[in-house]
Amino acid sequence: MTSVEKARTNAAMQTPPVVSPQDWEAARQQLLVKEKAHTRARDALAAERRRMPWMEVDKTYAFEGPGGKISLVDLFQGRKQLILYRAFFEPGVFGWPDHACRGCSMVADQVAHVSHLNARDTTLVFASRAPQADIARLKKRMGWEIPWVTITDSFDADFGVGEWHGTNVFYRDGDRIFRTYLIKSRGDEQMGGTWNYLDITPLGRQEVWRIRRQAIRSPRPTNGGTGTIATRRVLRPTRNGSRCRMPERRRFARRVRSDRDLSNQGGHRRRP
Repeated sequence: MTSVEKARTNAAMQTPPVVSPQDWEAARQQLLVKEKAHTRARDALAAERRRMPWMEVDKTYAFEGPGGKISLVDLFQGRKQLILYRAFFEPGVFGWPDHACRGCSMVADQVAHVSHLNARDTTLVFASRAPQADIARLKKRMGWEIPWVTITDSFDADFGVGEWHGTNVFYRDGDRIFRTYLIKSRGDEQMGGTWNYLDITPLGRQEVWRIRRQAIRSPRPTNGGTGTIATRRVLRPTRNGSRCRMPERRRFARRVRSDRDLSNQGGHRRRP
Protein backbone atom coordinates (compact mmCIF):
# COMPACT_ATOMS: atom_id res chain seq x y z
CA MET A 1 0.00 0.00 0.00
CA THR A 2 1.40 3.38 -1.02
CA SER A 3 1.60 6.40 1.27
CA VAL A 4 -1.26 8.02 -0.67
CA GLU A 5 -3.46 4.95 -0.22
CA LYS A 6 -2.62 4.84 3.51
CA ALA A 7 -3.56 8.50 3.86
CA ARG A 8 -6.88 7.88 2.12
CA THR A 9 -7.61 4.92 4.38
CA ASN A 10 -6.79 6.75 7.61
CA ALA A 11 -8.55 9.99 6.77
CA ALA A 12 -12.32 9.93 7.27
CA MET A 13 -13.99 12.10 4.66
CA GLN A 14 -16.10 14.92 6.05
CA THR A 15 -18.89 15.07 3.49
CA PRO A 16 -20.94 18.22 2.82
CA PRO A 17 -24.68 18.23 3.55
CA VAL A 18 -27.11 16.59 1.12
CA VAL A 19 -29.76 19.06 -0.03
CA SER A 20 -32.69 19.37 -2.42
CA PRO A 21 -32.21 20.15 -6.14
CA GLN A 22 -33.41 23.71 -5.52
CA ASP A 23 -30.95 24.28 -2.68
CA TRP A 24 -28.15 22.68 -4.71
CA GLU A 25 -28.82 25.03 -7.64
CA ALA A 26 -28.94 28.03 -5.30
CA ALA A 27 -25.55 27.05 -3.85
CA ARG A 28 -24.14 26.60 -7.35
CA GLN A 29 -25.37 30.04 -8.44
CA GLN A 30 -23.81 31.58 -5.33
CA LEU A 31 -20.43 29.99 -6.08
CA LEU A 32 -20.75 30.86 -9.77
CA VAL A 33 -20.44 34.55 -8.88
CA LYS A 34 -16.99 33.89 -7.43
CA GLU A 35 -16.01 31.64 -10.32
CA LYS A 36 -16.87 34.34 -12.87
CA ALA A 37 -14.90 36.88 -10.84
CA HIS A 38 -11.97 34.45 -10.85
CA THR A 39 -12.23 34.09 -14.64
CA ARG A 40 -12.23 37.85 -15.13
CA ALA A 41 -9.25 38.21 -12.78
CA ARG A 42 -7.41 35.52 -14.73
CA ASP A 43 -8.09 37.37 -18.00
CA ALA A 44 -6.86 40.62 -16.46
CA LEU A 45 -3.69 38.90 -15.25
CA ALA A 46 -3.05 37.48 -18.72
CA ALA A 47 -3.46 40.97 -20.20
CA GLU A 48 -1.02 42.41 -17.66
CA ARG A 49 1.39 39.60 -18.48
CA ARG A 50 1.29 40.60 -22.16
CA ARG A 51 2.32 44.13 -21.19
CA MET A 52 5.45 42.96 -19.35
CA PRO A 53 8.77 44.29 -20.66
CA TRP A 54 10.86 42.01 -22.87
CA MET A 55 14.48 40.92 -22.52
CA GLU A 56 16.49 40.46 -25.69
CA VAL A 57 18.47 37.23 -25.97
CA ASP A 58 21.90 38.24 -27.28
CA LYS A 59 23.68 34.95 -26.60
CA THR A 60 23.85 32.03 -29.00
CA TYR A 61 22.52 28.68 -27.78
CA ALA A 62 22.78 25.25 -29.39
CA PHE A 63 20.55 22.21 -28.98
CA GLU A 64 20.60 18.68 -30.31
CA GLY A 65 17.52 17.58 -32.23
CA PRO A 66 16.59 14.38 -34.04
CA GLY A 67 18.36 15.72 -37.12
CA GLY A 68 21.45 17.14 -35.41
CA LYS A 69 22.55 20.54 -34.11
CA ILE A 70 19.94 23.31 -34.09
CA SER A 71 19.83 26.86 -32.73
CA LEU A 72 17.31 28.66 -30.55
CA VAL A 73 15.95 30.38 -33.66
CA ASP A 74 15.43 26.97 -35.28
CA LEU A 75 13.21 25.88 -32.39
CA PHE A 76 10.59 28.44 -33.47
CA GLN A 77 10.09 26.44 -36.71
CA GLY A 78 9.37 29.69 -38.54
CA ARG A 79 6.70 30.85 -36.09
CA LYS A 80 6.59 34.02 -33.97
CA GLN A 81 6.31 32.50 -30.51
CA LEU A 82 8.16 29.71 -28.70
CA ILE A 83 7.11 28.02 -25.46
CA LEU A 84 10.07 26.04 -24.11
CA TYR A 85 9.52 23.64 -21.19
CA ARG A 86 12.55 22.41 -19.25
CA ALA A 87 11.78 18.76 -18.50
CA PHE A 88 14.09 16.72 -16.27
CA PHE A 89 15.12 13.55 -18.07
CA GLU A 90 18.82 12.92 -17.61
CA PRO A 91 21.36 11.13 -15.39
CA GLY A 92 20.69 11.83 -11.72
CA VAL A 93 16.90 12.08 -12.13
CA PHE A 94 14.87 9.47 -10.24
CA GLY A 95 14.03 6.59 -12.58
CA TRP A 96 16.80 7.30 -15.11
CA PRO A 97 17.19 5.97 -17.76
CA ASP A 98 13.80 4.30 -17.94
CA HIS A 99 11.72 7.20 -16.67
CA ALA A 100 11.71 10.97 -16.72
CA CYS A 101 10.88 13.11 -13.72
CA ARG A 102 7.41 12.09 -12.53
CA GLY A 103 6.08 15.64 -12.46
CA CYS A 104 7.52 16.43 -15.90
CA SER A 105 6.01 13.20 -17.24
CA MET A 106 2.61 14.25 -15.94
CA VAL A 107 2.98 17.58 -17.76
CA ALA A 108 3.87 15.75 -20.98
CA ASP A 109 0.87 13.44 -20.56
CA GLN A 110 -1.60 16.31 -20.41
CA VAL A 111 -0.28 18.43 -23.30
CA ALA A 112 -3.04 19.07 -25.85
CA HIS A 113 -2.44 18.48 -29.55
CA VAL A 114 0.21 21.02 -30.55
CA SER A 115 -1.51 21.77 -33.88
CA HIS A 116 -3.78 24.22 -32.04
CA LEU A 117 -0.75 26.17 -30.84
CA ASN A 118 0.90 25.94 -34.25
CA ALA A 119 -2.21 27.43 -35.87
CA ARG A 120 -1.72 30.46 -33.63
CA ASP A 121 1.90 31.05 -34.67
CA THR A 122 3.23 29.30 -31.55
CA THR A 123 5.63 26.37 -31.16
CA LEU A 124 5.89 24.18 -28.05
CA VAL A 125 9.18 22.38 -27.37
CA PHE A 126 10.44 20.28 -24.45
CA ALA A 127 14.15 20.36 -23.56
CA SER A 128 16.24 18.04 -21.38
CA ARG A 129 19.88 17.00 -21.02
CA ALA A 130 19.27 13.39 -22.02
CA PRO A 131 20.78 12.26 -25.34
CA GLN A 132 18.43 12.16 -28.32
CA ALA A 133 18.47 8.36 -28.43
CA ASP A 134 17.06 8.16 -24.89
CA ILE A 135 14.50 10.90 -25.60
CA ALA A 136 13.30 9.08 -28.73
CA ARG A 137 12.97 5.84 -26.80
CA LEU A 138 11.00 7.48 -23.99
CA LYS A 139 8.70 9.34 -26.39
CA LYS A 140 7.91 6.15 -28.30
CA ARG A 141 7.12 4.19 -25.14
CA MET A 142 4.94 6.95 -23.68
CA GLY A 143 3.25 7.95 -26.94
CA TRP A 144 4.43 11.57 -26.74
CA GLU A 145 4.68 13.58 -29.97
CA ILE A 146 5.97 16.85 -28.51
CA PRO A 147 9.17 18.17 -30.12
CA TRP A 148 11.92 17.39 -27.59
CA VAL A 149 15.52 18.60 -27.84
CA THR A 150 18.73 18.09 -25.87
CA ILE A 151 20.34 21.02 -24.02
CA THR A 152 24.07 21.21 -24.80
CA ASP A 153 25.16 24.42 -23.07
CA SER A 154 24.17 26.81 -20.26
CA PHE A 155 20.69 27.54 -21.58
CA ASP A 156 18.86 26.05 -18.58
CA ALA A 157 21.01 27.86 -16.01
CA ASP A 158 20.79 31.16 -17.91
CA PHE A 159 16.99 31.05 -18.01
CA GLY A 160 16.20 30.01 -14.46
CA VAL A 161 15.47 26.32 -15.06
CA GLY A 162 18.78 24.70 -14.21
CA GLU A 163 17.63 23.20 -10.90
CA TRP A 164 13.87 22.98 -11.35
CA HIS A 165 11.38 22.54 -14.17
CA GLY A 166 9.93 25.67 -15.75
CA THR A 167 8.43 27.16 -18.90
CA ASN A 168 10.10 30.05 -20.73
CA VAL A 169 8.34 32.04 -23.45
CA PHE A 170 10.13 33.72 -26.34
CA TYR A 171 9.09 35.97 -29.21
CA ARG A 172 10.94 36.18 -32.53
CA ASP A 173 11.23 39.26 -34.71
CA GLY A 174 13.29 38.13 -37.68
CA ASP A 175 16.54 36.84 -36.18
CA ARG A 176 16.06 38.81 -32.94
CA ILE A 177 14.72 36.81 -30.00
CA PHE A 178 13.12 38.21 -26.87
CA ARG A 179 12.32 36.48 -23.60
CA THR A 180 8.84 37.53 -22.55
CA TYR A 181 7.87 35.35 -19.58
CA LEU A 182 8.84 32.53 -17.20
CA ILE A 183 6.54 30.32 -15.18
CA LYS A 184 7.82 27.57 -12.87
CA SER A 185 7.26 25.58 -9.70
CA ARG A 186 3.52 25.37 -8.96
CA GLY A 187 2.81 27.69 -11.85
CA ASP A 188 3.56 24.78 -14.18
CA GLU A 189 0.62 22.84 -12.72
CA GLN A 190 -1.81 24.63 -15.02
CA MET A 191 0.21 23.98 -18.18
CA GLY A 192 -0.89 21.49 -20.81
CA GLY A 193 -4.08 23.04 -22.18
CA THR A 194 -3.95 25.18 -25.31
CA TRP A 195 -5.58 28.24 -23.71
CA ASN A 196 -3.33 28.15 -20.66
CA TYR A 197 -0.27 28.03 -22.89
CA LEU A 198 -1.49 30.93 -25.01
CA ASP A 199 -2.29 32.98 -21.89
CA ILE A 200 1.43 33.18 -21.07
CA THR A 201 2.41 34.35 -24.57
CA PRO A 202 2.68 37.98 -25.77
CA LEU A 203 0.08 37.42 -28.52
CA GLY A 204 -2.43 35.81 -26.16
CA ARG A 205 -5.33 33.66 -27.36
CA GLN A 206 -5.77 35.57 -30.63
CA GLU A 207 -9.54 34.95 -30.68
CA VAL A 208 -11.46 36.99 -33.26
CA TRP A 209 -14.22 37.98 -30.83
CA ARG A 210 -11.64 39.28 -28.33
CA ILE A 211 -9.94 41.35 -31.00
CA ARG A 212 -13.29 42.78 -32.13
CA ARG A 213 -14.32 43.55 -28.59
CA GLN A 214 -11.10 45.48 -27.96
CA ALA A 215 -11.65 47.52 -31.15
CA ILE A 216 -15.26 48.62 -30.80
CA ARG A 217 -14.29 52.05 -32.10
CA SER A 218 -11.72 51.76 -34.86
CA PRO A 219 -10.50 55.01 -36.50
CA ARG A 220 -10.33 55.11 -40.29
CA PRO A 221 -9.94 57.87 -42.91
CA THR A 222 -13.16 59.08 -44.54
CA ASN A 223 -13.77 60.13 -48.14
CA GLY A 224 -13.54 63.73 -46.97
CA GLY A 225 -9.80 63.77 -47.52
CA THR A 226 -6.71 63.30 -45.40
CA GLY A 227 -6.80 64.27 -41.78
CA THR A 228 -10.49 63.45 -41.27
CA ILE A 229 -11.32 60.54 -39.02
CA ALA A 230 -14.53 58.56 -38.70
CA THR A 231 -15.40 55.61 -36.57
CA ARG A 232 -16.97 52.36 -37.61
CA ARG A 233 -18.88 49.98 -35.42
CA VAL A 234 -17.38 46.55 -34.84
CA LEU A 235 -20.10 44.13 -33.86
CA ARG A 236 -19.85 42.68 -30.39
CA PRO A 237 -20.26 38.93 -29.94
CA THR A 238 -23.28 37.48 -28.22
CA ARG A 239 -22.97 36.28 -24.66
CA ASN A 240 -22.02 32.79 -25.80
CA GLY A 241 -19.63 34.14 -28.43
CA SER A 242 -21.25 32.21 -31.26
CA ARG A 243 -22.35 35.15 -33.43
CA CYS A 244 -22.38 38.94 -33.46
CA ARG A 245 -25.25 41.10 -32.38
CA MET A 246 -26.89 43.42 -34.86
CA PRO A 247 -26.40 47.17 -34.23
CA GLU A 248 -29.27 48.69 -32.27
CA ARG A 249 -30.55 50.85 -35.14
CA ARG A 250 -30.81 47.83 -37.45
CA ARG A 251 -32.54 45.75 -34.79
CA PHE A 252 -35.08 48.57 -34.27
CA ALA A 253 -35.63 48.96 -38.02
CA ARG A 254 -36.29 45.25 -38.35
CA ARG A 255 -38.83 45.38 -35.52
CA VAL A 256 -40.58 48.34 -37.20
CA ARG A 257 -40.81 46.47 -40.48
CA SER A 258 -42.18 43.41 -38.70
CA ASP A 259 -44.81 45.50 -36.93
CA ARG A 260 -45.82 47.11 -40.22
CA ASP A 261 -46.13 43.73 -41.93
CA LEU A 262 -48.32 42.40 -39.11
CA SER A 263 -50.59 45.46 -39.15
CA ASN A 264 -51.05 45.15 -42.90
CA GLN A 265 -52.19 41.57 -42.35
CA GLY A 266 -54.63 42.59 -39.64
CA GLY A 267 -52.46 41.22 -36.85
CA HIS A 268 -51.13 42.91 -33.77
CA ARG A 269 -47.70 42.84 -32.20
CA ARG A 270 -46.52 44.73 -29.17
CA ARG A 271 -43.19 46.45 -29.73
CA PRO A 272 -40.66 45.33 -27.09
